[in-house]
Amino acid sequence: MLLRSATMADLPELLDVQEEGAKAGLGHIFPQEVHPFPRSRLEARWASEITGRDVQVHVAVRRDGGPIEGFAAVRGNELLHFGLAVSAWGTGLAAAVHAELVDLLAASGEPSARLRVFEENRRARRFYEKMGWMATEERSRSTFPPYPVLIEYEMELTDGRASAGGTSS
Repeated sequence: MLLRSATMADLPELLDVQEEGAKAGLGHIFPQEVHPFPRSRLEARWASEITGRDVQVHVAVRRDGGPIEGFAAVRGNELLHFGLAVSAWGTGLAAAVHAELVDLLAASGEPSARLRVFEENRRARRFYEKMGWMATEERSRSTFPPYPVLIEYEMELTDGRASAGGTSS
């Protein structure tokens, strides 16, 4: 098991992981000199999600007491947030954590899951497509300046597993 429930004590380390990944992976979408990482705004959102009842917030750790290497949040059948420490990129951890997330999403009882990803986040889009997610026609905009376009993805769920390629094995 790689995922465990996040606590408020995890918040500083979770934000460190998110900030490093956002700067490295989304800098072309959110140029830091114009749109710096909104740490205080995200800290408030994470705190609300961790302490609330609607969202399941998780951190990824490879061993008990080990460092946080990723984070995820699920609300019903929606994957709200998913990211890894830059040091974990390319290690296979994303696919392993994704498998656990698919099981959580399937527990919603819904026939499909959904998520939104930045249109210009090609790395994430390739990953989700490899894992079996399919882009829909739905588009929206981020609530963070410069308000980039988000693409909705959907995955059919069957018995706690993805029904398309890149299953949660």
